[in-house]
Amino acid sequence: MEGKQLKRLMVGMALTATLATAVTLGFGSIGENQEKAYAATVTYKVMASKLNVRSGAGTTYGIIGSVVKGQTLSVMSKSGSWYKINYNGRTGYVSSDYVQSSGTTTPPAESTTYIVTASTLNVRSGAGTSYASIGSVTKGQKLSVVSKSGSWYKINYNGRTGYVSSDYVQSSGTTTAPTTPPAESTTYTVTASTLNVRSGAGTSYASIGSVTKGQKLSVVSKSGDWYKINYNGRTGYVSSDYVQVSATASPKLVVDSFKTLGNAQQVILVTADNYDTKSAKIQTFEKVDGNWKQVLTANGVLGQKGFSLSKKEGDMESPTGKYTIGTAFGRYENPGTKLPYRKITSNDVWVDDSKSSLYNTWQQKPANGRWASAENMDIPAYDYGFVINYNESRTPGKGSAIFFHVGTNYTAGCTATSKEQVVSILRWLNPEKKPVIIQSPVSELDKY
Repeated sequence: MEGKQLKRLMVGMALTATLATAVTLGFGSIGENQEKAYAATVTYKVMASKLNVRSGAGTTYGIIGSVVKGQTLSVMSKSGSWYKINYNGRTGYVSSDYVQSSGTTTPPAESTTYIVTASTLNVRSGAGTSYASIGSVTKGQKLSVVSKSGSWYKINYNGRTGYVSSDYVQSSGTTTAPTTPPAESTTYTVTASTLNVRSGAGTSYASIGSVTKGQKLSVVSKSGDWYKINYNGRTGYVSSDYVQVSATASPKLVVDSFKTLGNAQQVILVTADNYDTKSAKIQTFEKVDGNWKQVLTANGVLGQKGFSLSKKEGDMESPTGKYTIGTAFGRYENPGTKLPYRKITSNDVWVDDSKSSLYNTWQQKPANGRWASAENMDIPAYDYGFVINYNESRTPGKGSAIFFHVGTNYTAGCTATSKEQVVSILRWLNPEKKPVIIQSPVSELDKY
């Protein structure tokens, strides 16, 4: 339930933090959700009894190991709510919610800061205008540029990877990092039977080894007719006449492996590390020309007690499962959604009385004996949202009023994210594409 119980919880009791939160370090910000770099010597201690180490900054990435309470970590940088660490000689990521700083320092920025020069500049999902726009930045805004791919800069944008045209940004000159970001590596294939790898870009440089036909090379940059490569842990150069760019397959999306989507062409995926966390990752996907494409990634929140495999009325947990999407709603005019839309009035309520014949339905006051309790719909959390079609059979006590709505702290059983993201998703949803929402811990996605 969202209204009465949530209000009592928020006003009547303080949420006790069971784990230390991330420590704020004092250096210039380049955007709330953009990557903030930390010195490699900053040490943090694990506060959770056991904490997963993942291959990337998010719960959708694979687990490469774990650390335990009291263990000291060397944190290199921060990406959203994730810390990049050295883990057994490789790069790993841990949630910042479960570690705390064991000391303070002033870390240098790892990435180069650039400033937008265009009035509005699209941020795209790939390095080219053929890729979808995932948002925009405005004149004067600072960007954290990670690398360069052709005439496009790779940036950290709202916790995900984005690309902007290099024609419309310029170096801010406020960092000791190189003003030209490093090139992203590209995979090439050797076409010669045997090809020398040299210590410099020319035949006058000594051979430091060789590669053979069909071998894949990671090319970092080009110098004249020579490609700079990573070769056995050192820098090498090969002639560009004897390699060609490799055809690369599109990265596999998590929804590509789902077997239960039926005729759904739009999917909202809500995932969490485990059943007990209130933090969630929200992703949207759409099938275009027979292939799934990712549209949006955002941070979200679940019920105060996380996910539930078997939800009950008032348990403060969000139900797992796959559900269709019902009516969109809001306290204001339709923001542009194609879903059926209902504007909330001061008399609108959602019945949460399990003994009422109107349990788990949208009704209007006065009750006139039809229910003993109902949730007020005219609240800020419901500025915009949509109904998740949970417990459509209206089984008493199984849970009611399960919505996708506005919120950034926790809910009483719904799923929530920022108002901007809710509106964006509402405008994207199309009932003709049979949209569904899937809610699950990452470890159980194979059910779908």
